[in-house]
Amino acid sequence: MSLRRPIQLGAVALLVLATLGLALAAAPVNEDTVREIGSELRCVVCQNLSVSDSPSETANQMRAIIRERLAAGESPAQVKAYFVEKYGLWILLSPPKRGFNLLVWVVPFVGLGLGLVLVAVAVRRWSRRPPGGPAAAPAIDAATRERIRREMAELDTR
Repeated sequence: MSLRRPIQLGAVALLVLATLGLALAAAPVNEDTVREIGSELRCVVCQNLSVSDSPSETANQMRAIIRERLAAGESPAQVKAYFVEKYGLWILLSPPKRGFNLLVWVVPFVGLGLGLVLVAVAVRRWSRRPPGGPAAAPAIDAATRERIRREMAELDTR
């Protein structure tokens, strides 16, 4: 009689745990979260397509792994860490902003800044007037001036 009570309590506890386990296992996975994680991961067989955008079977399997891991209670960061551990940083479409990968984020902006400075310097040089105003006409000597006057007079008499 004294063993019956603990056995009943143990059976009830197992039933409650099994029910909770089934409820957690059947927890719905938000497809938006799956799509968001998949959009940050590179498909391993397609060129420059995300797992979300790729129609390949491998990408479909990767989406299934994402769903399984989210259903198991992992966070999106843990799911991404799983793929990074398995494939390396290459799997991320956007490399992390640290270390050598920081160059990928900085170099385009530095190049753009240098290009803008070069354009500004070139525009300034082109728009700058030469010192002393426009070039002065060369001086005409007296003999040339007399010849021009004489030829103009001849044209007027015709």
